Amino acid sequence: MMAGTLTDSQDDLAALETLLGYQFRDRGILSNALRHTSWCNEQQGPQKNRLEDNERLEFLGDAVLDLVVGHRLMEAYPQLREGELSVTRAQVVSEAGLSDVAIALGLGRFLRLGKGEERSGGRTKPSIMADAFEAIVAAVYLDGGLTAAWALIGRLLEKRIESVEFKGFSDFKTRLQETAQARLKATPAYRVIEEGGPDHDKKFVVSVSIGDQEWGRAIGRSKKEAEQQAAAAAHFRLETEAINRNE
Repeated sequence: MMAGTLTDSQDDLAALETLLGYQFRDRGILSNALRHTSWCNEQQGPQKNRLEDNERLEFLGDAVLDLVVGHRLMEAYPQLREGELSVTRAQVVSEAGLSDVAIALGLGRFLRLGKGEERSGGRTKPSIMADAFEAIVAAVYLDGGLTAAWALIGRLLEKRIESVEFKGFSDFKTRLQETAQARLKATPAYRVIEEGGPDHDKKFVVSVSIGDQEWGRAIGRSKKEAEQQAAAAAHFRLETEAINRNE
């Protein structure tokens, strides 16, 4: 066994519980949250009794994070409007942000990774770390309910919530254009995908593409608001990919 990787011992799971500040009633859920798909693929036997990876938990954890972080931002920043809250939440729960928290926590050493991911540095790869963090959040939610998940997210993300960036906050279109031209040598293009609702409560769905690839999509009460939120999502995605490439 490689040093620093997870064994099946309860001591390892207990050590992670200590780091999280939460003790599981069902450690099987926690174990599931640590299984990367690459590891599960290698464990598949001749009868195809494949262990479940953590991708479904990632999906649930993403939703729980959006709910809890959104609620905490509303309480912390009562002056922000809906669109501004959405952009701010995107900062807090971006892949780069969540991976930073997971790495600082030391989550990587507990993950079950396939040999290929192990060799390629998967224990510090932002995408894997952020996904694992989401899976852990979901595991706590399933085991202890929303109260437990709320407490966990508060402990681990409070500093990020308190230090959100407001400089240039209202003009992510400009920031995205500068980033896209510097990194991709292309200019973002915006498109209204859908428009609906009564005149007093319009909803616009806008996508932003750079070259032939869509980089972000968002909903807003005006075309301008939706474009700004889509630009914010694309900007944080570009920043994350730059981190992944160590730019």
